Amino acid sequence: MSLDITIQLDDQDLDHFIEAMRRAQVKAAGLSPKAIVDAASKLLVGVPTDKVPHFIKDRLEKLDQMIQLVLDEGYGLPDEDRNRVLSCLAYFADPDDIIPDNVPVIGFLDDAIMIELCVRELRPEIDSYSDFVLYRNQEATRRGVDPIGLRTQRVDWLETRRQEAHEGMRRRRRDGYGGGSNWSPTLFRAR
Repeated sequence: MSLDITIQLDDQDLDHFIEAMRRAQVKAAGLSPKAIVDAASKLLVGVPTDKVPHFIKDRLEKLDQMIQLVLDEGYGLPDEDRNRVLSCLAYFADPDDIIPDNVPVIGFLDDAIMIELCVRELRPEIDSYSDFVLYRNQEATRRGVDPIGLRTQRVDWLETRRQEAHEGMRRRRRDGYGGGSNWSPTLFRAR
């Protein structure tokens, strides 16, 4: 038997989480990026997976993706974007979160909510990284190598994406010219 529960956070609730994030960021201000990532990673290692609900496990996987986003040297996240992700990870580096993690069943509820808020904040970064990882995995499969050992860099991914955009442009042009209409280019016809 499963049960769906919807939690709606109003502005006051969100303010509570925003303030908790600010406190964590102030505490983490003196920490190195590595220390923040290591502390957030400990949350993943310290979670007794057999004792937390699935909705928490699902959010913890998203936390792992945010950590990988910072650590993946092949992706080469620009510093400004890296700092945004590290700012979000600061909450998970703080042992004094809203609900102590050792409280049975709900100890990770605040973490799950904060992860969800961070994922919404970092949606462009996470989507772009997911696209990169997909590309790298496809390249590894195509080359018959392990994706971890593949030295695919962000520049390779960007070049492939550029080529795909150009091909899409050409395809739309062809479809527009020959897509059943009588229209063809007249002013800008290539000679």
